[in-house]
Amino acid sequence: MSSIPRIMIVGGGAAGSELATRLGDSLGKKGLAEINLIDSQRIHLWKPLLHEVASGSLDTGREALSYRAHSAEHNYYFHLGVFKGLDVIKQTFELAPLMDHHGKQILPVRTFSYDYLVLALGAKCNDFGIEGVKKHCFTLDSTAEAEDFHLTLLNRFLQFSEMAQPNEKVRVAIVGGGATGVELAAELYATTDRLEQFGVHKIHHSSLSVTLIEAADRILPVLPKSLSNKATTTLTNLGVDVQTNVLVKDVQAQKLITEDSEIYADLIVWAAGVKAPDFLEELVLPTNQLNQVEVESTLQVKGFKNIFAIGDCGFLMKADGCPVPSSAQAAHQMAALCARNLSAMVQRTHLSEFNYNDHGALVSLSHFQTLGNLIDEIMHKNWKVEGRVAHWAYASLYRQHQFALHGFWKTMWVMLVNLLEKRVKPKLKLY
Repeated sequence: MSSIPRIMIVGGGAAGSELATRLGDSLGKKGLAEINLIDSQRIHLWKPLLHEVASGSLDTGREALSYRAHSAEHNYYFHLGVFKGLDVIKQTFELAPLMDHHGKQILPVRTFSYDYLVLALGAKCNDFGIEGVKKHCFTLDSTAEAEDFHLTLLNRFLQFSEMAQPNEKVRVAIVGGGATGVELAAELYATTDRLEQFGVHKIHHSSLSVTLIEAADRILPVLPKSLSNKATTTLTNLGVDVQTNVLVKDVQAQKLITEDSEIYADLIVWAAGVKAPDFLEELVLPTNQLNQVEVESTLQVKGFKNIFAIGDCGFLMKADGCPVPSSAQAAHQMAALCARNLSAMVQRTHLSEFNYNDHGALVSLSHFQTLGNLIDEIMHKNWKVEGRVAHWAYASLYRQHQFALHGFWKTMWVMLVNLLEKRVKPKLKLY
């Protein structure tokens, strides 16, 4: 072990990146602890933006954060690698061999020791045991997956513009009527409209056919029913075929098989539910049926005082008997408390308990509509918002994440640069 406590954070998503920044700016800067962040990717992008990457309305080069550059500015060290195994007795873990883009080994298996370990591994889409999902569907769990879908979509539109037959359409099926599926459906129509504006031959709004499939009786179940209905109306007016109470039984090449019918599509996106990485259930840590690691109210893993789990891979029951949701705002709040508790452990003071504050939920249907509900804890009211107010509130969620990573002034500069780039660059990524 090092002369000062070594804190290892595995996973650089919303929770892990914010935690590394907070600890680096406090314990790391003062030399009270050695802060390390590990992730399988070189860049970080806020996960709720991935549907925009998939549609092409957001350029990762403009919004992505380089872990290496960021770590140098915030007093932590970044390691590129994939978490492989954990030895809680020796307090060590391994990273799998690091391979390059040609499949050649760059680094062998590496072993790291820790004094405190934080698992912030996020979550992946839940295929519910349907084998065809992995083979025939796109998922939006990472930047690479979102960009893969985007390029495939552009190629399909190119094919359509050059070779389309009468009455043919670009068909996209999206399984899952949560925020990701709903927002992607709207963004795809915005993409089609922009392609038409760029003069792509034969492309117009009706060239796209999107089918949105949800197993529940309505889309966006986290929102009040009235807002869910408005979202359905907006999508339907765009041209989306919203199908509820439909359960997908099997997935084949360009085909979804439900209990009552078959749905054909050129591209299929699976956005139905999430679960933590499968390998977590193979560790000695307590996990639930979704592979999430069970934690105490202090965010320490049950039975392990020096291991924490935060974000989507952590499981904690609230006082009302419901689990803390897998959401960006929960990850943000967990990162803040985990930073305080790790600082408390290093400085041998009292730990605090996690109290989730639900601020509501917001959904952006591209430039067509933004809606949601905001929870006012002071006045004990649940406000339904739409239009400009909802759009401002939706944008502020991402700004909050940027503030946590960059601080106020740098975030202001980033926003200014982004604004200028949007003025001079196309509104759609065409590559």
